[in-house]
Amino acid sequence: MLGLGLDCKDGHKRITKGKNFRLIGGSEKTHEEMQEKAVKFNEHLAKKRKTIDEISIQEFVDIAHRIGLKLPEKKQNKQRGGDLK
Repeated sequence: MLGLGLDCKDGHKRITKGKNFRLIGGSEKTHEEMQEKAVKFNEHLAKKRKTIDEISIQEFVDIAHRIGLKLPEKKQNKQRGGDLK
């Protein structure tokens, strides 16, 4: 997983590497929140006794939802009014 924080205004370069994740940037608060969620994600994997390589996309989404990660929304084709596929 890659976490990218874009709200840093204090000039610090924050980088955290861990099992299954890399976190780059962000304010002190944002970076800390990304760290907490990455750790929680790994805790959920440990409970399932699986690695990130062994889970399905749906399992990934379920874990992400449980820990409060925001997933990208589907883009909509505004000209046609439908979903892009």
